[in-house]
Amino acid sequence: MAAEIWARLAGATGFQWDEGNATKNWVGHQVSQGECEQVFFGSPFRVAPDMSHSKAEPRFYALGQTAAARRLFLVFTLRGTLIRVISARDMSRQERKAYADAQASETES
Repeated sequence: MAAEIWARLAGATGFQWDEGNATKNWVGHQVSQGECEQVFFGSPFRVAPDMSHSKAEPRFYALGQTAAARRLFLVFTLRGTLIRVISARDMSRQERKAYADAQASETES
């Protein structure tokens, strides 16, 4: 499953934005579309399937950071070659710890 996710992300050609989701992310969490996009190009970038919310279509969650080092949690789906961000917010304390651990292991490698 992980290899399939990475292959699909590698073939992504852009982003598809739903105004309702973009507005919800901004009003609820002050996360902009640009910040969401930056997460996909930062390092480390962690992705996993979101099995509990993948009823209508496969969904994934990601941990990553913006160019300004803001650490975000994203839920997204892939529609064809486009990435569609469904939800975005700052990472929780547990997510920040997991992300920091991933960052540390990446720099040790």
